[in-house]
Amino acid sequence: MRLRTLLAPLGAALLLLAGPPLLTPGSGSGTGTQIPGLRLMVPNTPGGGYDITARTAAKDAEDAGLTHGVEVFNLPGAGGTVGLTRLVGEHGNGRLAMSMGLGVVGAVHTNRTPATLADTTPIARLTEEQDIVVVGKDSPYRTIQDLLAAWRENPARLPVGGGSSPGGPDHLAPMLMAQAAGIAPKEVNYVPFDGGGELLASILGDKVAFGVSGVGEYLDQIEAGELRLLAVTGPRRVPGLDAPTLREAGLDTEFTNWRGIVAPPGLSAAERDKLIGLVTALHDSEQWQASLKKNGWNDAFLAGDAFGAFLDAQDERVDSVLKELGL
Repeated sequence: MRLRTLLAPLGAALLLLAGPPLLTPGSGSGTGTQIPGLRLMVPNTPGGGYDITARTAAKDAEDAGLTHGVEVFNLPGAGGTVGLTRLVGEHGNGRLAMSMGLGVVGAVHTNRTPATLADTTPIARLTEEQDIVVVGKDSPYRTIQDLLAAWRENPARLPVGGGSSPGGPDHLAPMLMAQAAGIAPKEVNYVPFDGGGELLASILGDKVAFGVSGVGEYLDQIEAGELRLLAVTGPRRVPGLDAPTLREAGLDTEFTNWRGIVAPPGLSAAERDKLIGLVTALHDSEQWQASLKKNGWNDAFLAGDAFGAFLDAQDERVDSVLKELGL
């Protein structure tokens, strides 16, 4: 099976929020589903994609009158599996949820953790986004063709940084790029970072030759001229960004990332439905829809059992792709 077929559905960003009072769509203020003391875990460092999505969702939920006072906290480590292990250990806790995405799916495989996403309660997938290929403003690579020429000549001398562990989106994207460019994936010098915040510092400090990350994470730095955008990894150009797709650059591949929300195992049906109802209300809000557009995120809403089936399929795809890449 072609890798682009395997990975074309891999999508992007997400979130959930709450605290008192939580409202159903269109209910107005004062009544609705309440989840007092809800906490939202971010399983990577501040400034990464999970973090940006979580804090955006928290603000949007509050601005929409859906909630206030939700606690968003970071618990980074091992590509998100430290947070996943904590979540799975909170059996029956209906006041905890975790932002996550394709990176956690991959980290479970590469870190061989006993806790898996099959142990969680799926709540929703909200967003999908493309990855971007970026370099620092002083980089000698002014176009994606410049970068590819140097990369083909000596892959080991051009370290590529990503904000996810091996098996995550920022790892799989450059591996697919390498394969399409005629570079053996095992020759790629991939440097993992625990989230986009750590990766950004390394790109700006010339610690890596180029970086791969989500489009929504570095828009401010691109607009400020601190980063140079060379390409986007999805099937079409991103509106407002002057960068070709990988296919336009001559690489027969594409890639998108996704993010969503999961909760601990052992929830009652009522607790699960409250969380799904809250995320649905957030998704339907004008505030969230505006944030999707602002951050270049595609609406990819999928809730409950349908999201659970999607997670199962993603787990199988990642396992297959890692084996096909020889990783």
